[in-house]
Amino acid sequence: MGKKQEYKLKNEEYLKELSQKDGIRTLPHGILYEVIKEGTGEGKVSARSIVTCHYRGSLISGKVFDDSWQRGIPEAFRVNELITGFQIALCAMRKGDHWRIHIPYQDGYGTKRDGEIPAFSTLVFEVELFGIG
Repeated sequence: MGKKQEYKLKNEEYLKELSQKDGIRTLPHGILYEVIKEGTGEGKVSARSIVTCHYRGSLISGKVFDDSWQRGIPEAFRVNELITGFQIALCAMRKGDHWRIHIPYQDGYGTKRDGEIPAFSTLVFEVELFGIG
């Protein structure tokens, strides 16, 4: 078994184990999340929304590949321009929600490396949603 296959299996096992833990909820496509803080419920995110949020993206190893908190400035995104897993999670969130989201590789960057993100990576995003426009 090659390194890529081992990494893929490690990521799949991570999600399987995580899905058994208390407090873990499931979205379509096997996306798992945990609520850090509940929002107010104001506003509904759609694919055409522009959202403002803080986020930190990491791998299951804990290696951070992007962090808006570290930059000190929230980011604004049009939801339909993001990876599928992030779109699904954001469309389930409400203003003020703060979640940790675990996205399987199929709805992340897939089977190809993207910069410092290896192929078959489960993406872990901590997201705090401030605004929906």
